[in-house]
Amino acid sequence: QVNSKQGGSPCREKHVVLLSPVGKIEISGCETGLHEIKLPKMSVLPSGAESSVACEVCEGAEEMTEPLQQCTAWLRAYFCEPATMGTLPVPAFHHPLLQRDSFTRQVLWTLLNDVKFGEAVSYKQLADLAGNSRAARAVGGAMRSNPIPIIIPCHRVIRSSGDTGSYGGGHLLKEWLLSHERLQKEKLA
Repeated sequence: QVNSKQGGSPCREKHVVLLSPVGKIEISGCETGLHEIKLPKMSVLPSGAESSVACEVCEGAEEMTEPLQQCTAWLRAYFCEPATMGTLPVPAFHHPLLQRDSFTRQVLWTLLNDVKFGEAVSYKQLADLAGNSRAARAVGGAMRSNPIPIIIPCHRVIRSSGDTGSYGGGHLLKEWLLSHERLQKEKLA
């Protein structure tokens, strides 16, 4: 259970599982917003991981709060119809890390707002965008603590060398997400 921002009563957390082209994605949140997106850990990507694979809620559909509905709609668009993403609202977030004023929060919001679908940014470039050009290592820490991956696109942050770097969902998933975005962006161009 996560306490609400005011220190009042704990949230009534709901869980939903979305079957996606990369496997089962676990999403949790309350009436106020999303708490966490857990990506599947994979050593091999599923065969045929194309955007044509259906994106369906396979657990928890009966108890979905508005932020969970918005999240599943957003992720479905991300994987299956990227052209429609711009018309969808980004769900509200209610994770404590995103409530406190901190450099991590600043970095995550900057990433969400400034690094678009199909783009990539280095840790140093993101530190610059977030207002502290010498904080590339802190940006790496912020990426590791991101509770809302894919929506807050930490997979788009790569090393200055062009190497993809590490990722909470694993190296293969990060490469798949970057490749998916490049291919979809080319189709939309």
